[in-house]
Amino acid sequence: MDLDARIKRRQNRNNRPRLIQDYEPLSPVAHIAEPTNRGPVFERLLDHLDPAFDGRLPPNAYLYGPFGAGKSAIVKSLFSHLQQLSTETKSVIHTSTRVRSPSPPGFVYVDLRETQTGFAFYHTVLDALADESIPEHGISTETLRDKLRTVLGNERTGVVVAVDHVGEETDTGELVELFAGLPSNMSWLAIGRGTPEETRLSEYTATSIHVDRYQPQMLVDVLMTRASEGLAQQALSHELARQIANWADGSAYDALAALFIAADRANQDQRTRLTEADVDAAIAEIPQPSVSLGRVLALPDNKQLVLRELVDLDETKRASVTETTEAIASNPAVDLSPGTVKRFLYEIAEIGIVERVQASSRDGKGRPPSRVELRFPPTVFRRLYDLKNSE
Repeated sequence: MDLDARIKRRQNRNNRPRLIQDYEPLSPVAHIAEPTNRGPVFERLLDHLDPAFDGRLPPNAYLYGPFGAGKSAIVKSLFSHLQQLSTETKSVIHTSTRVRSPSPPGFVYVDLRETQTGFAFYHTVLDALADESIPEHGISTETLRDKLRTVLGNERTGVVVAVDHVGEETDTGELVELFAGLPSNMSWLAIGRGTPEETRLSEYTATSIHVDRYQPQMLVDVLMTRASEGLAQQALSHELARQIANWADGSAYDALAALFIAADRANQDQRTRLTEADVDAAIAEIPQPSVSLGRVLALPDNKQLVLRELVDLDETKRASVTETTEAIASNPAVDLSPGTVKRFLYEIAEIGIVERVQASSRDGKGRPPSRVELRFPPTVFRRLYDLKNSE
């Protein structure tokens, strides 16, 4: 967070001390400009991308590591800086007496959670490379591919595309197909969790870069940095940060989710410091294993609305899918039929964002009913959803 933002935050405070100054730095799906304690990974990525600084295209590569290791934050930060450097370099006007510097390739980041179709993928890449705006409707996927071929044909060094969350919504075969038939001056950096052997990405990449889990002290630094940007001064003690870090077992996502929930709980009680009870309650709320809220917040709006109603349902109304469906569909804020709500619940369960759990006993004959269990922390989703929809 820059100095202007810090000053503005203080200007907006009312007379009552407030624990949460800004939810954004606390969010487990928000990425800061320069991730904490990830210098060695940045260096390995820069080693791989080094040919770009001589105006050459690096080969395909794969960055992988466990959930919560900070892979997305690292790549988004690095590619943001490299794209700015590429744009600035290409905008320089060279005179005939000046030696022309090598023109670096372009750098584009694509999140497969948000671009799950070929059309969306090509549109995102084109939108980053082309000078003119790219229409979102009334144009075919093949037309977008042809346009991308043309744009790349005019680029001497081409583009490096970071493709994030490979293996979640898109598998290796689908990734390779996206790049099939495109010019050779286009390379990619895939980001995922599986090993190169598990994903078969070693067959298509020259380099694999592993990202380790955070060490406990690194996570403490992450938590204290985020707390300093989002909470009142001295709201989080080092002792509580260490408790969260030890529990999170190397996952920055889980650690930040716990911080977010604990802070929200304390804020609701109008306190200005977190307590051990806040942290214990936060840890108890986070399912293990947990699904990233990045996947949840990338769902279509109507499915997010169904989940928003689901997280507020009383336990008695979640005994079965049928009861849950009726409770959600009966809410005037949900303009969906019971059949549509039930279908959405089943579809969301199929992709693992919620889980259908079979009841241990049943009344009468037939199969026992199943209920819907969340695989993400409800407090974080509730708050982020409400903040997004209040803007």
